[in-house]
Amino acid sequence: MNIKPLYDRVVIKRMEEEKMSAGGIVIPDSATEKPIKGEVVAVGSGKVLDNGDVRAPVVKVGDKVLFGKYSGTEVKLDGTEYLVVKEDDIFATIG
Repeated sequence: MNIKPLYDRVVIKRMEEEKMSAGGIVIPDSATEKPIKGEVVAVGSGKVLDNGDVRAPVVKVGDKVLFGKYSGTEVKLDGTEYLVVKEDDIFATIG
């Protein structure tokens, strides 16, 4: 993949949700919600502040993150779906 997000945007590949409940029941795709966690695959240069300085991104490629359920824009590249979000839409890093 050759994508470079601009400014404070981050490209995320969603992580697959569990297809089985804790009780062992298989959950069909139509009943599952979109995952809200993923792996960062590309990061922009940072947010331009009011004084012209650029604040470097906090997340980096390879980080596992939690993001808003309806955040960002979905894009499909080379048959894989990615999510492009602003860094502000990322809530936390995990693991």
